[in-house]
Amino acid sequence: MAIYIYIYIYIYIYKLIMVCMHACMYVDLTAHVMHVYVCYQVDDYHGCKVPDPYSWLEDPDSEKTQAFVNAQNKLTLPFLEQCEIRDIFKDRMTELYDYPKYSCPFKRGNRYFHFYNTGLQNQSVLYMQENLEAEPSVFLDPNTFSEDGTVALRGYAFSEDGEYLAYGTSASGSDWVEMRFLRVDGAVLLEDRLERVKFTCMSWTHDGKGLFYNSYPEQEGKSDGTETSTNLHQKLYYHVLGTPQSQDVLCAEFPDQPKWMSGAEVSDDGRYVLLSIREGCDPVNRLWFCDLDAVPQGITGLLPWVKLIDNFDAEYEYVTNEGTVFTFKTNLDAPQYRLINIDFGQPSISQWKELIPQHDKDVIVFATCTYSRFLFVCFLHDVKNVLKMFHLSSGEEIHTFPLDVGSIVGFTGRKKDSEIFYSFTSFLSPAIIYHCDLTQEPLQPHIFREVTVKGFSPADYQTTQVFYPSKDGTQIPMFIVHKKGINLDGSHPAFLYGYGGFNISITPSYSVSRLIFVRHLGGVLAVANIRGGGEYGETWHKAGMLANKQNCFTDFQCAAEYLIKEGYTSPKKLTINGGSNGGLLVGACVNQRPDLFGCAVAQVGVMDMLKFHKFTIGHAWTTDFGCSEIKEQFDWLIKYSPLHNIRVPEADGVQYPAVLLLTGDHDDRVVPLHSLKYIATLQSVIGQWSGQSNPLFIYVDTKSGHGAGKPTSKVIQEVADTYAFIARCLNLSWIE
Repeated sequence: MAIYIYIYIYIYIYKLIMVCMHACMYVDLTAHVMHVYVCYQVDDYHGCKVPDPYSWLEDPDSEKTQAFVNAQNKLTLPFLEQCEIRDIFKDRMTELYDYPKYSCPFKRGNRYFHFYNTGLQNQSVLYMQENLEAEPSVFLDPNTFSEDGTVALRGYAFSEDGEYLAYGTSASGSDWVEMRFLRVDGAVLLEDRLERVKFTCMSWTHDGKGLFYNSYPEQEGKSDGTETSTNLHQKLYYHVLGTPQSQDVLCAEFPDQPKWMSGAEVSDDGRYVLLSIREGCDPVNRLWFCDLDAVPQGITGLLPWVKLIDNFDAEYEYVTNEGTVFTFKTNLDAPQYRLINIDFGQPSISQWKELIPQHDKDVIVFATCTYSRFLFVCFLHDVKNVLKMFHLSSGEEIHTFPLDVGSIVGFTGRKKDSEIFYSFTSFLSPAIIYHCDLTQEPLQPHIFREVTVKGFSPADYQTTQVFYPSKDGTQIPMFIVHKKGINLDGSHPAFLYGYGGFNISITPSYSVSRLIFVRHLGGVLAVANIRGGGEYGETWHKAGMLANKQNCFTDFQCAAEYLIKEGYTSPKKLTINGGSNGGLLVGACVNQRPDLFGCAVAQVGVMDMLKFHKFTIGHAWTTDFGCSEIKEQFDWLIKYSPLHNIRVPEADGVQYPAVLLLTGDHDDRVVPLHSLKYIATLQSVIGQWSGQSNPLFIYVDTKSGHGAGKPTSKVIQEVADTYAFIARCLNLSWIE
């Protein structure tokens, strides 16, 4: 229940939102006194009264919220604009980011396709070529979707014969998608248009008549990415090409389970449709299937699903099938995953057969079948990818592909293909794309494309992986990147990144902005693979979720202590950063150990752990976080929720680090209210405290979402603002 207390107060609006700017920056506040009628909310959680004085910021359309956002931006932007290196960083970022970016080629029908960005295009362009030696031509250019690049391609699927393309577009970073269709020959745009699509599959039936997709029912109010209404009752439909959406066939729905979400996948042979059903973000799913031969009249209504696995005990991911024998990647009795065969003709669990067993330490990331009889399996070994090849029939290992320390970020090659492409990246290498012709013996992958960045020499830098102890003795891996030959005297600024959640592994990746920090700000980059992620499988994930979530924060703080102890940096020169669940990480760690950090940048963070499940897709995260509506889980959440644990530091001489929150007005994944409520509370509690001199800011970007599809121009501006803020707050100078 909620208790409402109504009071009249005088509020110095600008004082509440800028109290902690540097003493040399003076703003006349007296002109901004307003007489405001305030609704002060207190929520009752299992008998515990929790004030929520900024609940009014949950309404993104109210005049008060919009005035608050505008006032915050008017304070933050001048501060950023006065940062000496902002323009220098932006120019250098623009220069170094201007390198070609390719995806792996993939074959559909008789044609090859790949994505390519010349360097600074807002969106990558889809190219087509008749063969690998032919000159590529533009097939679909998302830069034509909008003048400013804020309408992005979000998902695509070719029909089995490669003659049609279904693709989604999203505006301003929202998760809402509009689906369109192209005839590949001539790139002819069809009239078909599908709306209210979100978190969708795109899977064509092999006859090319149509495809399965997901959408949500109509709801009151807007659906443009700025709303906060919850997403419930997702349904699976089948769209027949050339017909209006109103005639689409409902194939699966779950009226008694409004939070369930599903995705359909047509099997390699086109005979079966597999339905994966999830209730949250945990790596578990139900698995139903339909034999399309059992619907000889075609798809005309709810499909006769066979419920092969009808619980949420484990995850089952389709790899391929030979007739009725299906191969799945699963974590059933295998926290590092394994491959199993299930015969749909004899589906009893006692008949299931293991094809590739779980490895002691290595995690199976993905498995795919290529050239009919080969399985390509990507493993994660101590946060480094390994690619191996196996026989589909026996599970016998055939070949290991040589890779440096880094990540496979792209792989193409389907069952009908006789070749594969895979893309490798690392902290110091942007991209190497390999090609391997599977018809040639012995197998000899060769470099198909290698990208280098002008003006940056990888030989001047080094990457080290260390293992440091957390508070409970668990060894946590961390990558550290810096210029060769630095003195470990604690003098260097450091940038520590973490995530720690949802079974997501943070593997080595190439970042121009982070390398600029290393090169031109004399910095040290550190990426901590804390618990909660998937770096060591489901065991690692479970060690940082639900009641164990504090392990994530402790691991991250121990990473900071390691960097300080080993002389890489000092507390006043250490910046922490994370986004989404990583924004939660930053917020919680700032509250718990403000003495450890000089600066903190939290992007699109989950900050209100008591209410997150009430907005858009937040209910899906309860599998990782828990839910405040359950007493035991409320007791976990209230202890670390960033919004509810902001307190003036008790230790003498300790203040909060400089804080910058970043969010977007169209973020309908982690809605902006999280960051707004957190900064309002932070500025009120900490900003008005006499011991705080470090700035506390937020910037709310327009036509921007959670991150996917963000145009290059916005990416460059955001990192220029971020590192300019860091440099100013930590008093860093630009190094030529």
